[in-house]
Amino acid sequence: MKKQKTALLVLPALLISLSVVLFPGILTVLTSFTDFNGLSFDFNFIGLKNFQELFADRFFRLSFRNNFVWSCTYMIVPVGIALLISYLLCRRQRGRNVYQVLFLIPYVLAPITNAIIWMNAIYSPVTGFVSILKSWGLPLTSPLSSIQGALFGVAAVDIWHYWGFLMVVFLAAFRQTPQDQVEVAMVEGCNGWQMFRYVYFPSMLPTFRLMFIMVLIFSFQSFDYIWLMTGGGPAHATELLSTYSYRFAFKMFQFGKAASVALFMCIFGLIASCIYVCLSKKENMV
Repeated sequence: MKKQKTALLVLPALLISLSVVLFPGILTVLTSFTDFNGLSFDFNFIGLKNFQELFADRFFRLSFRNNFVWSCTYMIVPVGIALLISYLLCRRQRGRNVYQVLFLIPYVLAPITNAIIWMNAIYSPVTGFVSILKSWGLPLTSPLSSIQGALFGVAAVDIWHYWGFLMVVFLAAFRQTPQDQVEVAMVEGCNGWQMFRYVYFPSMLPTFRLMFIMVLIFSFQSFDYIWLMTGGGPAHATELLSTYSYRFAFKMFQFGKAASVALFMCIFGLIASCIYVCLSKKENMV
């Protein structure tokens, strides 16, 4: 009886999820095999033509390469910074809440606000920090205007915006470490690295694993900062799969190709989710 009541309570949320996620997902899969243009209701089945044209498109391959570089950067830099700062704050009692608030401010700001701040106050060669360095005689230009540096310039903004959130999550996980283990390690004379490696990190490993997989998934869905700051340029140097799909859908009205790119993006999310489920099952078995 109790299980039936629980199922009834969960049912509304399940129905909402199915209607919001499952139906659009099925529609996206079906659209990827058509030449739907978004302007009429003509769904002409064309098989794998969209996928064949995508793999023959050099800009699609460039977008995938950029997305791979973006994801690797996103999984290493913000995760590493957040892990380090959260551990240092965990060992510090005084002023810890103030640091958390300050580090979390970029995350709560709207992406358009962060983009404007960085483009005008930092990257601008006229009004930003770059202009100050140029006045000192340094031969600098905005990284957003460089084909080699544009992707990392936008990634720096997104990392600055996101790492504070990861830090708060990691700090909460660190603070769940059993205090008796910490005290024993201190009595044994463990240094800071040994405390992190053998006491704190093992206790927050499930949280770290989950957030690492989530960062991987989010990195393949990144869109806002790229579109706000560069629009995929210069010369497609910052084009990601998300912006490429958006361009097909709302610039060229080729929703079939846009759906095929989106479906390709979903594959990586599914792979990451399967990896997390397998790791969780292995941990539970142990």
